[in-house]
Amino acid sequence: MAAAKRETIPDRLIKVVGERLSEGKQVRRTLPVWGRLAIDRQLPFLCVYRRPKKAEDEATFRLVTSEASYLTCLADKRQREGVSRLAGVVASTLAEKFGSFLVLELWCGDPAPMQDGISPVLLRPGFRIFAPRDNGHAALTDSFEEALRRIKVNRRRATVETVESSRRWPRGLPPIIPRDEAKRIGCVVYGLEVSPIYIDPATGEAYPRVLRDLRRRLTVAFRRVFFDFARTSTTADPAHFHTLGRRAVVKAVWEVDEMLAAASQGYEFLLQMTPVNGEQAWRQFERNKFERAPAFHYRPLPVEPVVLKRHLYRAPVERIEDPALGLVFRQKLDELDRQITMLQDRNTPRFLHESIQLYGGVEDDLHGLALDILERIRPRSREKASKGVVSAEDFAERARQEVAFLRSQDRRVKARVEIRPDVTGLLVSRGNLLVSSYSRIPESRVEALVQHEVGTHVLTYYNGLAQRFRLLHTGLAGYDALQEGLAVLSEYLVGGLSRPRLRLLAGRVVAARCVLDGATFIDTFRQLRLTYGCPNRTASTRTRRTYRSGGLTKDAVYLRGLRQLLDYIADGGSVEPLLMGKIATQHIPIVKELRWRRVLVPPPLAPRYMNQPDSLLRLERLRRGA
Repeated sequence: MAAAKRETIPDRLIKVVGERLSEGKQVRRTLPVWGRLAIDRQLPFLCVYRRPKKAEDEATFRLVTSEASYLTCLADKRQREGVSRLAGVVASTLAEKFGSFLVLELWCGDPAPMQDGISPVLLRPGFRIFAPRDNGHAALTDSFEEALRRIKVNRRRATVETVESSRRWPRGLPPIIPRDEAKRIGCVVYGLEVSPIYIDPATGEAYPRVLRDLRRRLTVAFRRVFFDFARTSTTADPAHFHTLGRRAVVKAVWEVDEMLAAASQGYEFLLQMTPVNGEQAWRQFERNKFERAPAFHYRPLPVEPVVLKRHLYRAPVERIEDPALGLVFRQKLDELDRQITMLQDRNTPRFLHESIQLYGGVEDDLHGLALDILERIRPRSREKASKGVVSAEDFAERARQEVAFLRSQDRRVKARVEIRPDVTGLLVSRGNLLVSSYSRIPESRVEALVQHEVGTHVLTYYNGLAQRFRLLHTGLAGYDALQEGLAVLSEYLVGGLSRPRLRLLAGRVVAARCVLDGATFIDTFRQLRLTYGCPNRTASTRTRRTYRSGGLTKDAVYLRGLRQLLDYIADGGSVEPLLMGKIATQHIPIVKELRWRRVLVPPPLAPRYMNQPDSLLRLERLRRGA
């Protein structure tokens, strides 16, 4: 008797849930034996999953735990009454707040049969909607169908069937809220049967990647339905369907974020890839009449790659319930794994192949664009009229003024500008600008480079630092292309994107293509110098950047990122989300989603050019497709 009592839902728990919801507080309660009630805030819906007693399904419940309001529980007879009262309190309390309430119960259908020897994992996702028979919700049912039909898994679009029925819950179970009570409080009930293509029918084990993919897409479909219901049947007036997503972030998210950010900051990747003797190597190359490739020297690795990977894979990414955040963290873990492998394989034949995995190769259309630029812009094109060149010291002083401008917007900006002999050109590392002591910069390029380095790289570092997620300042996976494209865009917006600069970006793409095609250092240098008219030192620098550490294809991302960014702006995209932190193009929808969900706050810093009339006019020209 005592054991049976422990398995029921306590009256005290039900009472506390009702009180907290009435007061607009968050609810997170673990149920006896198995299950959980999690309600982020006052919302006009609840997702439900009741696990059959004898079922060995350990996966389907995860399809509802992504939502901002869900209940998972046992279908056991000893819990039915308590679960019904608990769900009834949630529905009645929130229906009183919003005028109506939606319960969406999800369950697993029968396993998909083998078809001509094809595993169910290769089949289409399938859904059966169990909808009310009354015509009052026909529009919502249509909206539900449309949202589910948008789902694709394994590149195959979902099949959707709608059944109008008085039974809208799993067969063999009673309704989670009695029909008379649901009608009295204004509760609308829908059911959704999901084809279990994410479960191996032979073993009952889940296919993790299929489950994650379906979960992410199903979450978006659910929010669209909740949005339509809220707008048409309740007093709630959400501005966007993503505002109905989760705002609360569980402890596992912060733990993974901290661990991945710490792993990312455990080494300085680009510094480790960059020769420390760049200036000396140039002089040696020049003395040898450009006939012998220079020897490059690198910093000793300050870390043990094996230890880094051991710490990296301790991050419990599998515990993250939020599909959007789970995707971001998995991508970053994979990128860090590849970077650490590259550290270990520096100056070996394996390095180039790993660089392609991280930064990509040089696609034919990008290579064609680079060649077109080099052909259209003459090698002797010069910077616009300039009084001369600026020393490293003078440039650093101008950069410090721009840092002060950022600090005037947010006192947390602590960026330093350092002049160092062991870097090439300009480099932002951990929010600080490093300036080569050998730098000599044309005066007409100073403002453009200040906006490139400080107005973009430093700014996005500190905007990311203003968020609770550390990865936004260390960089999400694949952020380089968008980050560098945005930096080059800033040069254009301040009127400093010169013809020689465009030739330089194009030359980097050509050099990267050369190393991929198997050309030697000398071959690439000669092609840049003789075929495309680059001066000796410029051709040497571009070649060195591409051949460093064994072949680094990163330099192709500048032109690729700029092209992607111009397409994005011409398609009506806003610059503001791009300044949130160090993100990739693929993360723009996720950043927007997290903003709607108030997981992210508005960025505190804006670049100087966003307040300059000439810059805004140039931006408007790009929006018109210039």
